[in-house]
Amino acid sequence: MATVTEVQAILTARVPELLREHRIPGAAWAVLHDGQIVDGAAGLLNTGTGVEATPDSLFQIGSITKLWTSTLVLQLVDEGRVELDAPVRTYLPEFRIGDEAAAAVVTTRQLLNHTAGFEGDIFTDTGVGDDCLAKFVDTLHDVPQLFAPGEQFSYNNAGYCVLGRLVEVVRGIPYDECLRRHLIGPLGLTHTATGPYEAILHRVAVGHLEPEPGADPRPAPIWALARSNAPAGAMLAMRPRDLLGFARMHLDDGRAADGTQVLAPGTAARMRRREVGLPDLGLMGTSWGLGFERFDTPAGALVGHDGNTIGQAAFLRVVVEDGLAVTLLTNGGDAMSLYRDVFRLVLGELGSIALPDLPQPPEHPEPVDARRFVGTYTSQVAELAVSQDEDGRIWIEQTPKGDIAELVGQASRKELVHYRGDSLIPLEPEHGVHAPHAFVGDDGAGRARFLHVGRAVRRADATASSG
Repeated sequence: MATVTEVQAILTARVPELLREHRIPGAAWAVLHDGQIVDGAAGLLNTGTGVEATPDSLFQIGSITKLWTSTLVLQLVDEGRVELDAPVRTYLPEFRIGDEAAAAVVTTRQLLNHTAGFEGDIFTDTGVGDDCLAKFVDTLHDVPQLFAPGEQFSYNNAGYCVLGRLVEVVRGIPYDECLRRHLIGPLGLTHTATGPYEAILHRVAVGHLEPEPGADPRPAPIWALARSNAPAGAMLAMRPRDLLGFARMHLDDGRAADGTQVLAPGTAARMRRREVGLPDLGLMGTSWGLGFERFDTPAGALVGHDGNTIGQAAFLRVVVEDGLAVTLLTNGGDAMSLYRDVFRLVLGELGSIALPDLPQPPEHPEPVDARRFVGTYTSQVAELAVSQDEDGRIWIEQTPKGDIAELVGQASRKELVHYRGDSLIPLEPEHGVHAPHAFVGDDGAGRARFLHVGRAVRRADATASSG
């Protein structure tokens, strides 16, 4: 087994070559092992300006922010100011969604583990003021309830914005200030920004997007998503070493490097424990905790989170038993392939848990009667139409909807084949991966009620249930 400094030397030599191979403008990484952090960077922060990436450069961490938000919530639980299983309305009486019965019973725990059941990909921009989260929560009054609270997992960005507002109300200060006072400051982090006005004081990465498939990534026209989505991952940015300072606190039972108890003893482990299982999706975890994504393997659990913003992608994995944490922050290109290369190397050299294999379509897919799957599934951000032609081939056409359509582009059509059980998988990869599509539930007529792709997307003519 290599030492962490030997791994640093390997990555320093390999990453520049991997960036060229995967057409990634720039990346920065850090590895924590047995209390020691090493880091590195390569490439460009912005291909338009030619500014080079350094280990102290800030990248957006996207939805890894959800771990920070969940930590803020669990601090309030530690203090006895929030009860996980009390209705959210205990703290936010104004909380409303489309289903009044569900709104009355949704709990903080269900928001943390993504089982609240209302549609979650809501990205409404409510301005840049300190009241943006309050305004955002007010916009949720007509958001549809997909299933009864607690029934199943469905990744929910809006739910984390509600949690951010809960933290604001209980603390009596804006979410950004909560981050600074209760996490960034106590952890001694020096290269972390809660928004663009802080980020501009540092060397900071710009996201890059492909103008068309196969083209070289170009700087994105905007840096961040709306501030109203900050608790879900809209704009928190930092260098990799600072992100691992946060991870080290979780590994050290809630203690900061200087001994400050940021979480009560036992709370960090509580956050990592399994709360809910996921369908067989392959790319996302197999289960979820109170914020943490979990990859359950025969050798143990690999925990962490991923994040994606406008042209930036971030990855964090932790192996508690090995005292090991790894992060990779990127700004465009085939980030998933780079993640696989870097994390396979680090986990192979320093960890006892291997990186799970990516799902692949079978070499000889078995024919399947797709009547249970065929139909239209719809959400606020996309319509997914599944069909089967006369030759028995199965197709899915995805049409973006709403404001998100401007970012993700035009409709796409791809062929699906049988994967296993009630899951289908694309025959051709997208961004280097084959993402399984799980069909779950029953609409009473023998058809799947949901197409699950991390989010439960409801059949267009199915009805919700609040329990």
